[in-house]
Amino acid sequence: MADHYQNNIYHQGGGDSYGTYGEGGGHDGYGYQADYPPQEEDAASDVTEGHDEEDQMYEGEYQGIPHPDEVKAAQRAARAKTRSAGSATSELEELSEQYEDIMEDCGHGRFQWTLFVVLGLALMADGVECFVVAFVLPSAEKDLCLSNAEKGMLGLVVFLSMMVGAFFWGGMADKVGRRRCLIVALAINCVFAFLSSFAQGYGFFLFFRLLSGIGIGGTVPIVYSYFSEFLQMDKRGEHLSWLCMFWMIGGIYASFTAWGIIPRYGEETGSLQHHQPICEVAMVTLQVCVCVYVHAGWGFSMGTEFQFHSWRVFVLVAALPAIGSLVGLTFMPESPRFLLENAKHDEAWMILKQVHDTNWRAKGQPEKVFTVTHIKAPKTAEDEFIEIQSATGTPVQRWAVRSLTLCKLVLKNVASLLSAELRFATLFMAIIWFCMAFSYYGLSVWFPDMIKHLQYEEYESRVKVFHRERVENFHFNFSLENQVHKEGEYIRDKFISIEMKSVKFEDSLFEDCRFEDIRSTDTVFENCTFRSTFFYNTDLWEEKFVDCKMENTSFEKNKHGCHLDTMEENDVLIYLVSFLGSLAVLPGNIISALFMEKIGRVKIIGGSMLISAGCTFFLFLSFTQSAIIALQCLFCGVSVAAWNGIEVVTVELYPASKRATAFGVLNALCKLAAILGSSIFASFVGVTKAIPILLSFTALVCGGLVALRLPDTRQKILH
Repeated sequence: MADHYQNNIYHQGGGDSYGTYGEGGGHDGYGYQADYPPQEEDAASDVTEGHDEEDQMYEGEYQGIPHPDEVKAAQRAARAKTRSAGSATSELEELSEQYEDIMEDCGHGRFQWTLFVVLGLALMADGVECFVVAFVLPSAEKDLCLSNAEKGMLGLVVFLSMMVGAFFWGGMADKVGRRRCLIVALAINCVFAFLSSFAQGYGFFLFFRLLSGIGIGGTVPIVYSYFSEFLQMDKRGEHLSWLCMFWMIGGIYASFTAWGIIPRYGEETGSLQHHQPICEVAMVTLQVCVCVYVHAGWGFSMGTEFQFHSWRVFVLVAALPAIGSLVGLTFMPESPRFLLENAKHDEAWMILKQVHDTNWRAKGQPEKVFTVTHIKAPKTAEDEFIEIQSATGTPVQRWAVRSLTLCKLVLKNVASLLSAELRFATLFMAIIWFCMAFSYYGLSVWFPDMIKHLQYEEYESRVKVFHRERVENFHFNFSLENQVHKEGEYIRDKFISIEMKSVKFEDSLFEDCRFEDIRSTDTVFENCTFRSTFFYNTDLWEEKFVDCKMENTSFEKNKHGCHLDTMEENDVLIYLVSFLGSLAVLPGNIISALFMEKIGRVKIIGGSMLISAGCTFFLFLSFTQSAIIALQCLFCGVSVAAWNGIEVVTVELYPASKRATAFGVLNALCKLAAILGSSIFASFVGVTKAIPILLSFTALVCGGLVALRLPDTRQKILH
């Protein structure tokens, strides 16, 4: 009886507005009934012989627990009763209910878990992308000789490109297909991430990272839309929340690989200089020098023009999750819900059968037959595409017309988000996305910057000041660090093979002195006088001499290139803070996934945002590095629950034809808020804590209160 019921539920509700799928003998049907001939109610097929359901005893029967199939049948009966009692069912509602019934029959198993891993890798790649530039900048700024403005532009271009990518790929996924767009987007990311690792100039590196970001920007809107369309209603919230965990894994992966691959740049360049004679010998015979160092990272050079330091290796390794997802997607099918929306009934049926058979075979029940033979779906083929396919002209003209029409359809879909039935949902979700992203990304930048500021203040408090010292005929063979020399006189002194770090000379005199083999960081000479002084093989170029007088002074073999600066010792803190922040997300992810269906999306979003707002006030009491790191972990752990709820609700509020588009628009708005938040919060580091704290508190409270006005979508069938 169960099979008979499942077979007949899809025959309900005729109408001329539907294309009937699977009718044998019909002109508009797809005759798959030949593969599964109709059976009598009490008959058994060859594959089910010996598996009479009446002979099997459900183990929960004695405990009064209803069989899962009985629960599903009751839910379907309730939905059918609601349809018959209510007004006429629309095409979209009937398709949605049919599709939900089919997904319940397919079950949740091996297919969904495989897709979960493949799409999780894509989401992991998105998480890695947000960290790549931050991790490589300390080394890349020296390798590429970047100014502060250029470093700021590199950080900005990450979110700008991801914003463009989210908007573009989200809209395209609703018209071209989820799987196809995700494959192209990941391929673009992989190709240009690879090229960026070899870029020797700032312009090319910026351009390649821009295109790489546009590619990876499409992953978030497509991944959630794609995965949700393979989930039944009672599994949707929990498993979409588990999927969010891959973003956290991306942060941990980026932190660990950067920590292991990128060395302290001073050590790497020092090693290269130390092995220079060996490399020069190799250059004579092989015209290439390759140097590998176990402790300081590794890199290679080809002549003097091409340098491949270890931070470039990290850029390549960071692309591995995207490559893994790209390979996995080649074995995954398109979303059947998307295909049904576009009147591709036969392809959708074959994919649904694949999902069903894969799951039940993995559960040890290969005898279960996919009984669906009829799927009624609206005829929604775009007239414009039909006209394009039959249009005449050159291939270039047809491509131009097709692209223009596609852009018009995407923009029309975007405009429909403000239609009467979606206007308030879009407005509420836009406020929530913006407020959450503004606070989260703003504080994510503020936390490490504030820690660096505290370190800098502590470092400055230990500065040694030397006033009016006179040194004659002295050989400085030890490093100078964190010192200020005022009105000093240095006569016939030698500064040879030393490192100067955070050293400042003011109003000082250097006479008959010699500077040789000097490496310096944050060192400057202000209003000093140099007489008969000789500089040989130093990195003290003219920018480090401010208002100085040079009398009979010469420079020979001066080192050129900012890469010769030594690196700050506390750069490892970048990796540590990012790692701890990503790891702190784990408890929030687990709790939100387990309680997403029990508590509800709305309460999780609103509650998490309000609790996060409360956490920000503790920042007034944070005066140490450890306190700030602890509060960062607390904030990240609480706010991730809100992110999970926001992403689940975004999927559930919009119909299939607009789902990826809406997600793309809102995710683009999220990146815009991230740009504003990180820029505003960073500008107040070292100035005041009050404004960043009050801004984040206000945004989180506003977003949390708006979230509580959202409808509960737990029992909502995806339209």
